[in-house]
Amino acid sequence: MESHEHFDILIIGAGLSGIDAAYNLQTACPGKSYAILEERDAIGGTWDLFRYPGVRSDSDMHTLGFPFRPWHAEEAIADGPAIRDYIRDTAAHFGIDRKIRVGHRVTRASWSSTDARWTVDAQVNGKTVRLGCQFLYMCSGYFDYGGGFSPEFPGMERFKGQILHPQAWPEKLDYAGKKIVVIGSGATAVTLVPALARDAAQVTMLQRSPTYVVSRAAKDTKAIWLYRHLPRGLAAKLIKWKNVAHGIMMFHLARSRPETIKRLIIGGVRQQLAAGYDVDRHFTPRYNPWDQRICLVPDGDLFAAIRSGRVEIVTDTIETFVEDGIRLRSGATIPAEIIVSATGLVMKLMGGIDIRVDDEPVRLDEKLVYRGAMLSGIPNLAFAFGYTNASWTLRCDLSARYVCRLLNYMGRKRWVVCTPIQGESIEPEPWLDFSSGYVRRADAVLPKQGQRAPWRVKQNYLKDLAAHGWGSVNDGAIKFHAKPVRPRP
Repeated sequence: MESHEHFDILIIGAGLSGIDAAYNLQTACPGKSYAILEERDAIGGTWDLFRYPGVRSDSDMHTLGFPFRPWHAEEAIADGPAIRDYIRDTAAHFGIDRKIRVGHRVTRASWSSTDARWTVDAQVNGKTVRLGCQFLYMCSGYFDYGGGFSPEFPGMERFKGQILHPQAWPEKLDYAGKKIVVIGSGATAVTLVPALARDAAQVTMLQRSPTYVVSRAAKDTKAIWLYRHLPRGLAAKLIKWKNVAHGIMMFHLARSRPETIKRLIIGGVRQQLAAGYDVDRHFTPRYNPWDQRICLVPDGDLFAAIRSGRVEIVTDTIETFVEDGIRLRSGATIPAEIIVSATGLVMKLMGGIDIRVDDEPVRLDEKLVYRGAMLSGIPNLAFAFGYTNASWTLRCDLSARYVCRLLNYMGRKRWVVCTPIQGESIEPEPWLDFSSGYVRRADAVLPKQGQRAPWRVKQNYLKDLAAHGWGSVNDGAIKFHAKPVRPRP
């Protein structure tokens, strides 16, 4: 085992949330030492991993981007390469890239109450590297980077063509002039389908049930105007708050008046498609808006591809794969040379790392989420997890700023250990109020939330901003210690 270095903070993951955490730490806690451990050989997280055609943001970049380095490009819905470059440029601009260690796959993190520190083991080129830190910050995302969710469909072995998942898209896949079936109806599917349709002979989006799809302009004309007529800093703030306010309002209306929002969304789809198109079957979900994430299509590209005849939407159930395609329960067969299983992600919090407290393995499903950023009973550990109804970075940045407040508060009080402690009156409830398949499949392993603050996870940026920015750090639900808590003899 190689040398044992020690840092004040170790950040795990060098994607959007990891870079945001690093910027906040080196700005608000300049006396603290830190390093970022990244499993992959490049930074960027999701935006370096996903390479399928058309990959892009599903939130506007004025809120998905870093608040300390606002997005200035005209495209509010940006493609994957542009986002990847933005993350890398930001890390280099602030010197964060010098703190990143790529190729470090963290396998275990162990807390010692005797020493009041974390010991982190990482695999590097087949060797184990051990590092220590006082505070551990998990910014490793929420899904398994090793592979997506791919159900076993009957007859898959009979299919003579190629089957693949978007998360593992081949670098030089030749799909020009071919018939492609994309299984799925979520954000990945509605992104892939129009992109593939530019070169494929025919693309069929096969869905078991529809998803809400909303067309949105790829360029935010109001943002462009503001950047042209106001100082950049002021314009960036106004654009961000315009989009935050719109998102909060639409989510509130979706929850308070779901039928109204449903009519608006479905009406927008009807305007995009030819008269007589079966919108009820193919674009009208059985659930209410924002029970699952709404899919955005920039400039209505999916609808344009349908109108052109290059794309067909089929709503049915798979009976079996056959040699040259997929046979449906209805009896119809969809011909295919390539089948893309855009069937979702596998949730994996904390990167699947073996986390232990005083040699006891931690079960996340037994923990309660504290302030949306820490877990009950786990000392000196925070994690980044974004909003389900808004941009990921909005919430992660608030968590990073809270962690900095917490660390500075501990420094002033000379405390070295902080641990959220669940009260006896708190009854656990599901953490994520979302009906998406990838969430429901992970219910058994996800932590829980409580009925009230600070154990309740709000999906509201304004409320979180107030709580994290001005609320008391010492709220009675987190315990502090000035020296290591040594086990009793």
